[in-house]
Amino acid sequence: MISELGLFALTLALMTSLVQTAAPLWGAATGRVRLMNVGASAAITQLVLIAFAFACLIWGFVTSDFSLRVVASNSYTLMPMVYKIAAAWGQHEGSMLLWALVLAGYGAAVAFFGNNLPATLRARALGVQGLIGAAFLAFIIFTSNPFARLSPAPLEGGGFNPLLQDPGLAAHPPMLYLGYVGFSIAFSFSVAALIEGKVDAAWARWVRPWVLTAWCFLTIGIALGSMWAYYELGWGGWWFWDPVENASFMPWLIGTALLHCTLVVERRHALVNWTLLLSILTFTLSLIGTFLVRSGVLTSVHAFAVDPARGIFILAMVLGASGGALTLYAFRARQLQQPPSFAPASREGAILANNFLLLIATAIVFLGTFYPLVIDALTGDKISVGPPYFNVTFGPIMLCVMLVMAFGPLMRWRSDSVKPAGQSLKLPFLTGASVGLIAGILGHSLPGGLGIGFGVFLVASMIRWMQVRLKAGQVTPQQSLFLARAFPRSTWGFVAAHLGFAITVFGITAMSVWQTESFASMRKGDIATLGDQSFRLEQVQLVKGPNYDAQRLTFSVLRKGAADGELATERRYYPERDTVTTEAGIRGGLLVNLHLATGEDDGSGAFAVRITNHPLAMWIWGGALIMAAGGFISLSDRRFRIGAPHRVGVAVAVPAGA
Repeated sequence: MISELGLFALTLALMTSLVQTAAPLWGAATGRVRLMNVGASAAITQLVLIAFAFACLIWGFVTSDFSLRVVASNSYTLMPMVYKIAAAWGQHEGSMLLWALVLAGYGAAVAFFGNNLPATLRARALGVQGLIGAAFLAFIIFTSNPFARLSPAPLEGGGFNPLLQDPGLAAHPPMLYLGYVGFSIAFSFSVAALIEGKVDAAWARWVRPWVLTAWCFLTIGIALGSMWAYYELGWGGWWFWDPVENASFMPWLIGTALLHCTLVVERRHALVNWTLLLSILTFTLSLIGTFLVRSGVLTSVHAFAVDPARGIFILAMVLGASGGALTLYAFRARQLQQPPSFAPASREGAILANNFLLLIATAIVFLGTFYPLVIDALTGDKISVGPPYFNVTFGPIMLCVMLVMAFGPLMRWRSDSVKPAGQSLKLPFLTGASVGLIAGILGHSLPGGLGIGFGVFLVASMIRWMQVRLKAGQVTPQQSLFLARAFPRSTWGFVAAHLGFAITVFGITAMSVWQTESFASMRKGDIATLGDQSFRLEQVQLVKGPNYDAQRLTFSVLRKGAADGELATERRYYPERDTVTTEAGIRGGLLVNLHLATGEDDGSGAFAVRITNHPLAMWIWGGALIMAAGGFISLSDRRFRIGAPHRVGVAVAVPAGA
């Protein structure tokens, strides 16, 4: 009965989304305030209905209702409760319902917090948001019904993918969806602005916090996925340029460019058309990521659906949303007010240059992701584009991005000269070059030296920027401290995000270039070495988990002959899925990460053992989390909560630079 109520709520939500689409758009076109206000009520109602349906689905998993097809296929009586709940969004149908829930949540947020917006802009944005919601709800109800029944119901379920029974993967999809779907706000407001033919600072001021919110959550989601791959898949890698990994990375790249462009629109009312285009492209790439994961064109541990009919439906949504928005952009972009000009050597010019570099980087990832799929579709040949392609093409572009990141903050708005910024960056450049040269020589790696050198250059440039802003050396320390206290939180967020990026670059460089590993076939009592450390296989035992049986190998670690703790690794067997997974033994540290994984017994009591030392591995994820934290610090800035002055139905111009 509860499941039927969930399906009924979804049906009502679809009808409500259609009302949310039609009423406010028609009201904005005809000037009828009551119709425009219907959009807000419908958005909140839609959220309540979808939340109820999602709660019904979770209840089905919690109670092991195997009469539901998704529960029977993705749950098991003995599975821990936390994974029963996570399984509600760990498969195709539930994940799409979670997508719709997050989408409705963002729409309701616009309805709830958007009273300070011009009435027509708010109404049109809610109408576009409702149309997107209607498309996804129709997709769920007609092709991916999470409440489909089985008759007769099985006595036991088929279990949940063991690789996904992990705390990181339980949080990974919600974080990704909060990022993916968050960009729909920028998309909806861009389409609404194109319909109205007006973009001003108030528009950018209201959109920028939502873009930043989506970017922060997407950053966290990508970091969680990377951490999961490192310790769960057993390969000891943090990134493999898997197409599904790329599907979340491409919106992040374009979203980063969009985030900086909204700042330019707010401060200088420049790059307006470019910002609108980036908004459309960012959400389009989010939809393309959905198509990749759920169309059946990929075979991956990340991919859910294998039904081509679903893929066609999603492809139609991608073409409809992006094609319609781009068509509107082609007809209306020229009618927008022409922005003020700026010199190439300016902060606007630096942001635009970084935008183009990020766009090129996205194109590189897009080509590497889709080229094998196109070749497969046209010729049937199976090819793969792996790390060598991305390392050669993507790496140099990101070094250029870091170079512009160092120059941009030191440039003035509208017009400047590169020379003053270059003079300020002499010492940071020499510092980065020196450290990079030393790292490259000592580490016998040119790529390693370049990565470390550019990272140090970026950090030193941020220190130089802070020195300029605080007037260090020109005023007393007390006056510099006063200036620091006067910094808005968004400034500290900016500093944290850029430093977090540099920290991630350090981690990527060190782990990619200077990792060391050792392979051995070991029996109980055998010793393997890696550098100055030795690993002795002390114990092999069978242990029983809540829904798996495991073979645990325990190793004692010795550093230069002295005891240095233990590492344990497991090979887990999940009978409900007849699947074996590897749980690596990991010891994290500030400078090194030990990663130990084992293979199966060869029949004679010997185990294949791989021991890897990953320098600065924790810096990769720590830097990403610092980037996200910087974004949240900026969001806490009061200026992000003010938006346009509180006046309904009147477009208010915010002075440039406010």
